[in-house]
Amino acid sequence: MKAKDWISDLRVYEPGKPIEEVARELGFDDIADIVKVASNENELGPSPMAIEAMQEAIPDMHRYPDGGAFYLKRKLVDKIGVEPEQLLFGCGSNELIIFLCHVFMEQGKNLVMGAEAFAVYFLANALYQGETIRVPMPDHVHDLEGMLAAITPDTRLVCICNPNNPTGTIVSAEAIDAFIEKLPDHVVAVFDEAYFEVMPEDKKPDVLKHIRAGKENIIVLRTFSKAYGLAGLRIGYAVGHPKLIGLLNKVRQPFNVNAMAQAAAMAALDDNTHIVETREMVFQGLAFFERELPKLGIETVPSGANFILVKTGNGREVFQKLQKRKVIVRPMDPYGLPDHIRITIGTPEQNQTMLNALKAVMA
Repeated sequence: MKAKDWISDLRVYEPGKPIEEVARELGFDDIADIVKVASNENELGPSPMAIEAMQEAIPDMHRYPDGGAFYLKRKLVDKIGVEPEQLLFGCGSNELIIFLCHVFMEQGKNLVMGAEAFAVYFLANALYQGETIRVPMPDHVHDLEGMLAAITPDTRLVCICNPNNPTGTIVSAEAIDAFIEKLPDHVVAVFDEAYFEVMPEDKKPDVLKHIRAGKENIIVLRTFSKAYGLAGLRIGYAVGHPKLIGLLNKVRQPFNVNAMAQAAAMAALDDNTHIVETREMVFQGLAFFERELPKLGIETVPSGANFILVKTGNGREVFQKLQKRKVIVRPMDPYGLPDHIRITIGTPEQNQTMLNALKAVMA
């Protein structure tokens, strides 16, 4: 067997550990009391309306899904105020990132991203042998001027996660507007808004206004995995100029988003109560950790997402000790932050369990 040489050297993405895997590794018989706050999932679960829609969709599972997601597209058009031809759906935003790299990246071209930004951009770029230029992030925030300065004639994509994963930091709407104004025409700016629905309202940028105005070289990625609680179904969407969406659609597989995911997503978009409750849980949880962790001498990074980055010292060791106490977090050494862990905001009970466990391992 002879694979491509560069495939053998690729790094594999390290996801948050599943509850069942931790139980097997550590010999826990009962998984019910394991608290997983590692993967930025919605701890309230899916919308009840989404669950009902999935149940109603089951009898038709022998049919192929709608490859163009016609009805979901129509519902999203009404919700965010764009045109159908400006939308494309994927198996989570991860697949959309793969589409972007498939279309734009190749050997000799480069992608610009923050040094502490979502690792999938680097990994997807490597699949197509592109170079990655990592721009330092002072105070864990995207340096948009630094990213503009890093652009070369060979740059094809520049990627901004807002809020950023794993730091939770936000770039202001004013800074984004100024960045877009200066963006060279040969570069596509990717605004990853996976946590948009849980951002504070007064800090939400309006990148879509640039797309509505006809800007061809920007794209917004959003997902149903976070606030909408549908991570297990894998569905996200891209919003961009029809020319850009048309290019991405050329590399999309015919039935990439399954019928169950489409049904659940349509129902989730209708359940505003679930989003309001999710936002309230996140805001209360962030306030809890921002109040309690400094009492333990633990630094926190201001977050606009459903997680918080905290400096514990030796994050990998803290992660391992917490696992033994049935709490799963995310160590941040893969992101060049070896002294940090990332904690997903959970229910009040989960947050308290997390805090108690952290107190014990930090004592």
